[in-house]
Amino acid sequence: MDLLDEGPVPEHAREAKAEARAFAEAEIEPVAAEKFSSGEYPWDVLEAAMDAGLVAADLPEELGGRGFDVEQILAIGEEFFRADAGIGLTLMLASFGCELVEQYGTEEQHEQYLRPVAQNDQISGLAVSEPDTGSDLAGMTTSAEKDGDEWVLNGEKYWVGNAVEADWLTVYAKTGDRDDRYGNYSLFIVETDSEGYEAEHIPEKMGMRASKQGHIVFDDCRVPEANLVGTEGGGFYALADFFNHGRVVVGGHGLGLAAAAIEEAEAFVHEREGFGRTINEFQAVQHILADMQTEFQAARTLNWRAARQVKEHDNPGYWAAMAKTKSTETAVDAAERSMQLHGGRSIFADRRISRVYRDVRIPVIYEGANEIQRNLIYRQTPR
Repeated sequence: MDLLDEGPVPEHAREAKAEARAFAEAEIEPVAAEKFSSGEYPWDVLEAAMDAGLVAADLPEELGGRGFDVEQILAIGEEFFRADAGIGLTLMLASFGCELVEQYGTEEQHEQYLRPVAQNDQISGLAVSEPDTGSDLAGMTTSAEKDGDEWVLNGEKYWVGNAVEADWLTVYAKTGDRDDRYGNYSLFIVETDSEGYEAEHIPEKMGMRASKQGHIVFDDCRVPEANLVGTEGGGFYALADFFNHGRVVVGGHGLGLAAAAIEEAEAFVHEREGFGRTINEFQAVQHILADMQTEFQAARTLNWRAARQVKEHDNPGYWAAMAKTKSTETAVDAAERSMQLHGGRSIFADRRISRVYRDVRIPVIYEGANEIQRNLIYRQTPR
């Protein structure tokens, strides 16, 4: 069974997909259970992925990256998350936020910050959410105030991938108090060894344990004026566009997880016997598997359509929100049904399906909770 076949994948993205699959089979799958159990940051797998050219691959070739587009990154995401969501997230977060610096930053910022990430000498991250605020991008309170030729940051950020491990982050902070609340935010490059920057890992998560998120406290953290990314007050609008790309890829996270759940269900029901036959012979089981396949194929078709729409800038917010919502919720449903088909064995900690079941709870929340996605879908529906 090859659920993540090449069918909907554009020709130019198939080589990246094949590379990601080969890497996932060789480097991620053999250690997935161990990394989940230990909860340790998978530096060894990250370094192997860097050597394979599968980290920061979306950065421009002129900086040392591979110039991959959103469809190529989606193809990689499907394969990584099918193998293991925690490790997959770590590999994809190693250059998170760089797209913002690439699109809005200066040539000096590209050379100083993007080139080391593209060449796998550094890793980055993006700090947006706060302890009391997540999906409300216009409700963040971390502030940046101008003081001479520096910006002074104060506040907290939460759920930040690589908050502890990264060399630098792109940080979203409030810089104004305009009537237009969406024009009050800006983006800054903050080096993690800056004075006034303190980060620690958040408490252990139930899922995606091989990916590390952190809690950051900015206490009069000073950054040079030159580290402002783009224009003052343009942060909200820059993030809104950035998340369109990200949500399509997060849809791929869901597809990879859903594929893993369906694979585990298919394997189990064809081996498990009950009442004198294997349980796949029961019509009720066949209907469950049929529904899982149907929903998965519908989600995957939508997700790849959305990737094309985002790439072509054709109502991207609408398509990205639908893809993220459908694919991640399909993963939740597939994991739930697969757990039920596994019966009591589903709760064993060493079972792949139990890991998938815990992992699927996370993508329905990050990159904007799916309730927020439904707001975006409604508002941006062509009428």
